[in-house]
Amino acid sequence: MATSLSVSPNPSFTTTSHKPSHSLSSLSTPNYLKFPTTSPIPAKSLTTQHPYPSQTQAQAPRATFSTRAAASTTPSTTFHGLCYVLGDNIDTDQIIPAEYLTLVPSNPSEYEKLGSYALCGLPASHSTRFIDPDETKSKYSIVIGGANFGCGSSREHAPVALGAAGVAAVVAESYARIFFRNSVATGEVYPLESETRICEECKTGDVVSIELSESRLINHTTGKEYVLKPIGDAGPVIKAGGIFAYAREAGMIPTLSG
Repeated sequence: MATSLSVSPNPSFTTTSHKPSHSLSSLSTPNYLKFPTTSPIPAKSLTTQHPYPSQTQAQAPRATFSTRAAASTTPSTTFHGLCYVLGDNIDTDQIIPAEYLTLVPSNPSEYEKLGSYALCGLPASHSTRFIDPDETKSKYSIVIGGANFGCGSSREHAPVALGAAGVAAVVAESYARIFFRNSVATGEVYPLESETRICEECKTGDVVSIELSESRLINHTTGKEYVLKPIGDAGPVIKAGGIFAYAREAGMIPTLSG
């Protein structure tokens, strides 16, 4: 049988066959081309809890925010609060020192304690501390950084500690890949990228708002606005509470019941 191939741009392939002059009605499919048929196995319905208590238990709000019905995949969310400004190369040791990695985020009391140590690894040159003495939450709900934010080790405790401290979003010029990934996977904070070095134009204590669906940051103290890079497909995952919560909502994996 002669066969011709035509290539489509996607690229996928289609085949067309030239019908031979003789009849094929007397021919049967060889045994080696016959395949068994299978039927799909229905998935069982299961339910589970989010691994971090911030998604299931009431606690102090991370930020003043409002959620509107979203017509697109980007959550229509506004974050509003004080910002805490940092520079370049803020690593995970500064975000949460290794000595506190024994704290288990799934334990509510240890989750809160983990948040109380957020950014305690910053050098003494940061005279304004992120969390006031004897407090477990920060008054700064938005962190603004420079390039390569979250570099260093791959500890997922870094975004979890920020979320536990009350941070709703981090805005940085760029991120270390693993920190960005852990932020999305845990659903603790929105890692947003800026088009410009906002960290050089904002000061700690400025009142800012983030319009997530419009991808912009407004500094109400200075009156300036800044363009952010769209959060894209990561937005709905973070809004759902992390990768596993999103997968269950989307029906990608079964939920546990018990």
